[in-house]
Amino acid sequence: MEVLRTTAEDPFFVGTINCSDMPHHLFKLEDACIFFCHSGEARIEIDLLEYDIMPNTQIIFLPNSIINYSYASPDLSISYITFSNAFFQEATVRLDPSFFHFLKENPVVTLPVERTRTINGLIIALEDLYKDKENCFRLQILRNYIQSFLLDIYDKTHRIFEQNRPEGISRQEELFKRFIQLIHKHCLNQREVSFYAQKMFITPRYLSAIAQTVAGETAKNIIDKHVILEIKVLLESTDLSIQEIANRLQFPDQSFFGRYFKKHTGISPQYYRRKLG
Repeated sequence: MEVLRTTAEDPFFVGTINCSDMPHHLFKLEDACIFFCHSGEARIEIDLLEYDIMPNTQIIFLPNSIINYSYASPDLSISYITFSNAFFQEATVRLDPSFFHFLKENPVVTLPVERTRTINGLIIALEDLYKDKENCFRLQILRNYIQSFLLDIYDKTHRIFEQNRPEGISRQEELFKRFIQLIHKHCLNQREVSFYAQKMFITPRYLSAIAQTVAGETAKNIIDKHVILEIKVLLESTDLSIQEIANRLQFPDQSFFGRYFKKHTGISPQYYRRKLG
């Protein structure tokens, strides 16, 4: 499947694809995207977490999500709605930040059949709007559709997760979620536990204890896994040189960058890139 790119002139795409050739490599979505599966099955990894896709599964990719498909069945059929990051931010500027934190943590949900009529209706409406290039209010209407679409998704998804949610969330779980949010925002140039602890107004030792309790691994290991994921995306989806990638991620030099990557993957960045060819 080709990764569609929006433009300033055409800030959204809508359509349905029938494919089994999903890309089996990491890539980073610059835009926001909503998928709805009509038939078939797939397995997808979003920001290091793996999900199974089946009919009536809805997926929300927020901007800058890192994606990897490991499997897609021959009969996979998916409707997609893709919005430019700029347009997405403009359309959702008045929505509560907690809404997006919820979507980031719960990007995939399989809806009961009786709750799919609205999302299918909205997809049809957006498909008609996408084709109506001469409509002078096209983008204003689209903006309203996006807000309605996301709020309806939130309502349905939130209720499903609330029904299955254990009673109460501990203070440590809340802090761990905040930790992961900060990693997504800062891991391109911040790799030390102390930075995240300071942002959270707790000690590095307490943050490490939280990570061990909630996730069963150290805070530093969680940070490094996200950094390595970002590096792999740059190695796979860009033509940047190793030196340019090291500079972008603010490593002291290319040698240090190479040692860091090899420590966590067992191979050099150059060898990893050669394997892709």
